[in-house]
Amino acid sequence: MKIISANLNGIRSAAGKGFFPWMAAQGADVVCVQELKAQITDLTRDMLQPGDYYGYFHCAEKKGYSGVGIYARRQPDELIEGLGIPDIDVEGRYLEARYGKLSVVSLYLPSGSSGEHRQAAKYQFMDHFFPHLARLAKSGREVILCGDWNIAHREIDLKNWKSNQKNSGFLPEERAWLSKVFDDLGWVDVYRRLYPEAGGEAYTWWSNRGQAWAKNVGWRIDYHVATPGIASTAKAAGVYKDERFSDHAPLIVDYDYAI
Repeated sequence: MKIISANLNGIRSAAGKGFFPWMAAQGADVVCVQELKAQITDLTRDMLQPGDYYGYFHCAEKKGYSGVGIYARRQPDELIEGLGIPDIDVEGRYLEARYGKLSVVSLYLPSGSSGEHRQAAKYQFMDHFFPHLARLAKSGREVILCGDWNIAHREIDLKNWKSNQKNSGFLPEERAWLSKVFDDLGWVDVYRRLYPEAGGEAYTWWSNRGQAWAKNVGWRIDYHVATPGIASTAKAAGVYKDERFSDHAPLIVDYDYAI
């Protein structure tokens, strides 16, 4: 089972940069996308159901903002849209597809980089999301949470860690929260489990400022976070950088698991 996670920074923009032909060539079973920046009515037929994929979406109410989606070769047994928390769900940040005892989630945590009010919203999301993660961990289901977590966990996960310690995405409170997700709740950072020492090759996001992409001054903020059972089946993972569809790069993981 191959699963891809990709923050598109605008699905229409990514489409114009060749994302969908690339996706079709990957042979993935599930593709989780984030930051659609579109409403359903903005999407073309090829975006709604590209090739032999079924498309499912949880859009933000605000136009041109946030939103997540899942493309799947097989229709899920059940689809869960949102967390049931109105203030969060209006921003389109959580979509869960269920296949038997497996859940695949497309997730987009808020960014706090645009100001204190958004950092406060990020902390509020984290406060609400932690109990949900605890319930999922104890549910007996195998779960893979794919997406942009907007947190670099450790110093190895970004190039300029020293100068970013007071910046959103690498704040001590954010990193400690993610540590609790892994250490207290038992969730597994799939890529890091496979490649514990990977540095620059693991980055998934680069600022559009300066020459961040050219110099690989990046951050690893896109993850597959999974329950231990399904995480243990992960065979290989990689970040695709041969083409640029957005300011993020797709994260691809192969699991020895069938849906």
